[in-house]
Amino acid sequence: MTCHSTTPILGFAAASGTGKTTLLTQLLPLLNQAGLRVGLIKHSHHDFEIDHAGKDSFRLRQAGATPIVLVSKHRRAMIEEFSNQIEPNLADQIALFNAAEIDLILVEGFRSEPFAKIELHRASLNQPFLYLNDTHIIAVATDTLLTADLPQLNLNQPADIANFILHTFLKL
Repeated sequence: MTCHSTTPILGFAAASGTGKTTLLTQLLPLLNQAGLRVGLIKHSHHDFEIDHAGKDSFRLRQAGATPIVLVSKHRRAMIEEFSNQIEPNLADQIALFNAAEIDLILVEGFRSEPFAKIELHRASLNQPFLYLNDTHIIAVATDTLLTADLPQLNLNQPADIANFILHTFLKL
């Protein structure tokens, strides 16, 4: 399934422990400084809680409310229980964004879905390269030298990766 969105979508694909979240926390301020409004989707393979025992939202959810929207003048969160417990798909998550309010959607996870991705690769992890089997990978950010026909980025230089996103991917 291809993700259709008026907002550009760029993923980060890598083995666990490569540093996807760490890199994203470094990239986001750089992209914001360039004037981009960036949304993010992070897929988790684990169960998680964003509200906690003793909080009103937790008690209301435990009582059977779904979805629950928590809202203040600072932020909004929606908590929705999934009864079918199947893996979510990326297109459904993208549809939740208001395209008028963001310029770019970054995605961590959903690496088997067909959309543009930057592969992150650390030689010390001894993992195979993903780009060999994924034609949607448009660049590799790594800490080693490649002989691939893809653009190679330095995994340890977030500013270089931000420049690639701005000037090559988004063509700004």
